[in-house]
Amino acid sequence: MNFKSIFKNSFLEAFAQNEVSAGEVTVILLSTCVIALYIFLVYRMITRKTFYSKNFNISLAALSLITAIVILTVQSNIVLSLGMVGALSIVRFRTAIKDPMDLVFLFWAISVGIACGAGMLEIAVIGSLVLTALIFVLDRLPMAKAAMILVISAQAGKERTEQITELVKKHSKYYKVKSRNITGEQLDMVMELWSSKEEELTEELAALPGIHSVSLLSHDGEVTF
Repeated sequence: MNFKSIFKNSFLEAFAQNEVSAGEVTVILLSTCVIALYIFLVYRMITRKTFYSKNFNISLAALSLITAIVILTVQSNIVLSLGMVGALSIVRFRTAIKDPMDLVFLFWAISVGIACGAGMLEIAVIGSLVLTALIFVLDRLPMAKAAMILVISAQAGKERTEQITELVKKHSKYYKVKSRNITGEQLDMVMELWSSKEEELTEELAALPGIHSVSLLSHDGEVTF
């Protein structure tokens, strides 16, 4: 028997078997389910989406459990683990992640599954608590206020446009005309602005002659610094 055969046999004998008892498996999977439920609740609290996706939230919890099962399987046999890595490498996911926070929760769920599956429950619990505190602290930090959108429908005319611009300039720290559309005698204008006097601005604009409608909208989109 040459050195290559000796090394191969000793390597496989060292890593081929690492039996996990049924009790350990039960404890690990139940612990993973508890932490997965915790991730489910945190995602529901932190998300501000208009259309909350319950299916995505459920998939986060299921992903932690599935990852834990995979880790429990591969740690019992190194040959099986190499085969499973090859099998999983052909899986391709086509769903685009539009919100960066969704990507954070996906990695969180996978990390919890890996930690629990490897028997490192303390890391999973402490890491989840620290990550939750970090998310909520950063979410509550005062940041720049998102600009508001002013939509005005009025009678077309240069004098009317100047009056609208003067009032917006008077009550706003910043403003920018995003679009100006004139159809016959109709003027439709959309402006982005920062203002702490929304009520006064809308009332004075509505009082101008030739103004048909005034709408001031807020949004949770990108913030302009």
